Amino acid sequence: MNLRNLIPIFDNSTNWAIEARLLRWLTLIWLFIGLIMLFSASYPVADARHHDGLYYFKRQIIWVFASLILFNILVNLPLKKILGVAHWFLFIFLILIFVTLVPGLGKKAFEAARWIAIGPIPIQPSELIKPFLVLQSARLFGHWEKLTWGVRLGWLGVFCLVLLGILAQPNLSTTALCGMTIWLIALAAGLPYKYLGATALGGTLLALLSITFKEYQRKRVMSFLNPWADATGDGYQLVQSLLAIGSGGTTGAGYGLSQQKLFFLPIQDTDFIFAVFAEEFGFVGSIAFLTLIGIFATLGLVVALKAKNTVHQLVAIGVTIVMVGQSFLHIGVTAGALPTTGLPLPMFSYGGNSMIASLVATALLIRVARESHEAEVVPLSRSQRRK
Repeated sequence: MNLRNLIPIFDNSTNWAIEARLLRWLTLIWLFIGLIMLFSASYPVADARHHDGLYYFKRQIIWVFASLILFNILVNLPLKKILGVAHWFLFIFLILIFVTLVPGLGKKAFEAARWIAIGPIPIQPSELIKPFLVLQSARLFGHWEKLTWGVRLGWLGVFCLVLLGILAQPNLSTTALCGMTIWLIALAAGLPYKYLGATALGGTLLALLSITFKEYQRKRVMSFLNPWADATGDGYQLVQSLLAIGSGGTTGAGYGLSQQKLFFLPIQDTDFIFAVFAEEFGFVGSIAFLTLIGIFATLGLVVALKAKNTVHQLVAIGVTIVMVGQSFLHIGVTAGALPTTGLPLPMFSYGGNSMIASLVATALLIRVARESHEAEVVPLSRSQRRK
């Protein structure tokens, strides 16, 4: 493995499609912007908690290097091999999701048990399972017509266990994202609308039941409807986020000059990092970042359309949904367009699990683009040329 190939200007390989090259550049630009934003957003809280303003940033850099190694391996590994082992990783992370629910094993934060500790390393299986959920969904729905109902129902049952396990943590936002991803992959695969409609109805009812029985989720929905009614209580976080975004104005306060990150805005380095970004870079910076996400989405759809294999098409669609959908959900929450949830912004928010999941997902998309291009230029054998 040549680590120099991680840097596009040092990569001399010629078998990369233009979409693959653009996606890699875009991923690295997205990652770079995210790192400089995390440096700014996390410095005050890191200094106060650990007497080291670089505490979170240095740990994020370590996770980035580990993630980039996985990224480089996957963009050079045949997708067939990755798909062949995806189900094993899905089962491992499914088991770990239920391990987080065991008292004493799962680590709690903000009333939710989403982590387990393997030595000094925190593992969040609900984040790490996302790329493998995309792979297995693409594999299932891409071969749907060839499978027996026993196999279909078996894998649908596994997907339901994944969603129920994440919901039980409780983590409604990640459950919604994963459920939406599976559903949209099934829609792209052409499954009958009667199945899709029934599934959408069931998912909506499940979400309503969760909100009904989880008091803190219900409070979040109520505070979202009118955060100013309790600006110092349940609506505090959203109010501070809106103040941060509004304070950014047209061009922003300037890099590092956010006032809301100075212990007014809670969780500013993870769930509300976009609010700090909007305050420091303003409307212009926010539109530029949304444009970057839009270009990523467009390239993802182009890759899906060019893919020769149905499963590969669905992988490209699934990755695009996860990356773009999670970004828009995060931005929607910080802007007050959606109820407050704990969903990180890919490659921005602090957290190694989110970083690994994001770079693994983009690597899969780039791999689909590479294989579609390579399939077009495979030379004919001698016997074929003679014919």
